[in-house]
Amino acid sequence: MDRRTRLLASAAITVGRLSEVLTPLGELFAQHGHELYLVGGTVRDAVLGRLGTDLDFTTDARPDVVQELMRGWADHLWDTGGLAFGTVSASKSGQQLEITTFRADNYDRVSRNPEVTFGDTLEADLVRRDFRVNAMAVRIGELGELEFVDPLNGMADLLEGVLDTPALPQDSFQDDPLRMLRGARFVSQLGFRLAPRVRDAIVEMAPEIDRITAERVHTELDKLIGGDHPTEGIDIMVETGLAERVLPELPAMKLEIDEHHQHKDVYEHSLTVLRQAIDQEQGDPDLVLRWAALLHDIGKPPTKKNEAGGGVSFHHHEVVGAKMVRKRMRALKYPKQFTEDVARLVYLHLRFHGYGKGQWTDSAVRRYVTDGAELLPRLHKLVRADCTTRNKRRAALLRSTYDDLEARIVVLQEQEDLDRVRPDLDGNAIMELLGIQPGPDVGKAWKFLKELRLDRGPLPREDAEAALVEWWQTQS
Repeated sequence: MDRRTRLLASAAITVGRLSEVLTPLGELFAQHGHELYLVGGTVRDAVLGRLGTDLDFTTDARPDVVQELMRGWADHLWDTGGLAFGTVSASKSGQQLEITTFRADNYDRVSRNPEVTFGDTLEADLVRRDFRVNAMAVRIGELGELEFVDPLNGMADLLEGVLDTPALPQDSFQDDPLRMLRGARFVSQLGFRLAPRVRDAIVEMAPEIDRITAERVHTELDKLIGGDHPTEGIDIMVETGLAERVLPELPAMKLEIDEHHQHKDVYEHSLTVLRQAIDQEQGDPDLVLRWAALLHDIGKPPTKKNEAGGGVSFHHHEVVGAKMVRKRMRALKYPKQFTEDVARLVYLHLRFHGYGKGQWTDSAVRRYVTDGAELLPRLHKLVRADCTTRNKRRAALLRSTYDDLEARIVVLQEQEDLDRVRPDLDGNAIMELLGIQPGPDVGKAWKFLKELRLDRGPLPREDAEAALVEWWQTQS
């Protein structure tokens, strides 16, 4: 049995496990004289053995007919705005279903918004899709029969691990430039490679990505960086010119040699850090950690300084980098908290390098924990991932030193509950002791006490009160 036959047999078994949903759904459509097909990424993932709970279908039935057929059969039926594009969304037995009428759209080639036109044949629907591996279908028959349909030979591409377009890639990308970024995303998610003509077309047409909204770009970027092979997808973006349009800080790093001369450039170092951060993940991809790993050194190009003797330095690149992260992620419409989390990790990633051989005081350790706050577990991973030296002795020393810092953090956390560092007096006690009313002075006193708590650890109440009174007497 050749590989193609084995994969199809395995896919048939995988899809067959959904018979509780597929058989009655296929019968429902057939009894009303309509065709129904599993299609797109659902078929691709079934063949690859990675089918999830989201099922995509296509049909010759018009959207109003699909709605009527699904009403009363589906557990839930809703309209998320897809109805105007011919898509009906529903759920049944834990499966999420999207059923879209055959499409034969025309694009204005100014935006990526098609003039929605419903089609009459499966073949016409498949040829308008982004890549041939996403243009395979499985017909769901009246008695639950499954028939694999592949008019564009997407299986051949899947077997070769290649991404090619059904039509000329220039035409496909002109219709919808987001498909170029989706190509890089599929490289990351599937481990496939781009067909040469697809890569060439992206290089030629990269500026067309400017037609795509920031929200759609950042959705694709998250899927890319959350894939199994994100560095390969990122390389596609950089090498084809897409990154210059959507994330120009990445190709800028290719120009900078890192100060340790251990990597070809800062860009390659950053990809290594990303890979090493991913190696520390447990469970689902941690997008905050991955973005911080990728962008932790974007402040190096603007802070580069040539030093005597031929070396280079990047002083305060973590400060500049955090500002750059905020600016870029805001432009890409990332949520505020997500942006702040990534920026804070970038800002803090160098702090550990002042630790030396353990010279930090307990006060410095408290501040590290407090500044890291809920991001501290990610900060630990980022700092460890940032060790990319090929010198085994130096790498072992860095690991050992960070082990020592983490051990000190554990001890202090057990002694002082560092996760909830608070001043030794609350606002009411501050006002009573100083004889003041609510206002800015209470905030200043609270901040003083928190700094005192970080410097000296927990204090007896009388010591905290004495220190506050002494401080208050210096205020005018």
